[in-house]
Amino acid sequence: MPREELQTASEELRQASTAASDEAAQRRLYDLSDQFATLAAAENGPDHGRLARHLNALSELRDGAGEAVTAHIEAAEAAITAYRETVDGV
Repeated sequence: MPREELQTASEELRQASTAASDEAAQRRLYDLSDQFATLAAAENGPDHGRLARHLNALSELRDGAGEAVTAHIEAAEAAITAYRETVDGV
């Protein structure tokens, strides 16, 4: 079952990758986008720990990024947080 919030995060990160001027940031954002697309389509969703690690990575990428990249990262973080609120556990 697709998880819409995770798919949204994937799409926002893909757009952030396109908007990034730094090649390393582009690659990292693109890879994270792929990971979220995979998680969105997986039979079992990610746990809190995995989501927290992704949010930390996005926080690092957001620091020093331009406005367009930051806006897409923030939208992805909001979607991930919305999904995380539906995950049982911590």
